[in-house]
Amino acid sequence: MNAGLYDASAAFLRAMFSTVFRARVRGTENIPSSGPLIVACNHLSYLDPPALCYCPRRIQFMAKRELFEIPLLAPLIRALGAYPVDRHGSPQAAIKQSLSALKDGGAIGIFPEGTRNLDGAADAQLGMALLAAWSSATVVPTCILGGDSVRKLGRFQIAFGKPMVLASGRKATRDELAKFTGEVMSAIGSLAESFRGDS
Repeated sequence: MNAGLYDASAAFLRAMFSTVFRARVRGTENIPSSGPLIVACNHLSYLDPPALCYCPRRIQFMAKRELFEIPLLAPLIRALGAYPVDRHGSPQAAIKQSLSALKDGGAIGIFPEGTRNLDGAADAQLGMALLAAWSSATVVPTCILGGDSVRKLGRFQIAFGKPMVLASGRKATRDELAKFTGEVMSAIGSLAESFRGDS
């Protein structure tokens, strides 16, 4: 990751979201200032990863391998902390890079549903909980609303929830991973409802 380029890009994106999409942000105080962090977010739009520019920490992301085959885009997204994942093959390299970032005390962004989920039909996968268990990372549930109406220049709303931790000290069972995943997704849903209640 190129820290200078990341910070400059994040500042530009915040200005864009604030002016064009009238972004409304809450909960940045919930982001731990240090230590391994997973920002677990719902996924409605291609603009969701850039919208996480409001996170006070630099975030690294998995991005689909095909993006790294685009000559001008690939070096840019690498400089911004993205790394490839093969959605149709083995995810081992991306998992290894995620764990390396977390064990170095970094922050990664994850969309637990694994893909854009416009109709709510996609189930959350266990990858986020596995990474949390293996790295002892704090998980901050995060909700972004508005990406599904981006063509109408609808307002973006971004909320960072209270930090959550998967109990460590022993190997988590599949049931425990599923339970934690459900709790994180429920927290994301509660953040969405809090925004709707204010509108």
